[in-house]
Amino acid sequence: MAITLAPEVKRQALASIHRYFAEHWDQDIGDLKAGLLLDFLLAEIGPCIYNKAIGDAQVYFRDRAADLEGACYEKEFTYWPPPSRRVRE
Repeated sequence: MAITLAPEVKRQALASIHRYFAEHWDQDIGDLKAGLLLDFLLAEIGPCIYNKAIGDAQVYFRDRAADLEGACYEKEFTYWPPPSRRVRE
């Protein structure tokens, strides 16, 4: 499954790559190099990040489902208080 980015997200990612190279490597890379690097990262490292996110989501929802009764339970018939028990003398 190929990981794709929305056009606006891709534009921001490319701008971030340009800035990273300018600030950390003192290089002004072109749009082609930045685009190729982004494509490589999405193809090579993107699936690792995606799989980790899916695994984290599975754990989160499994934990919430396990505690569904605790999180969603509502006491029944609470309008009338229970009758008090009298001790016979």
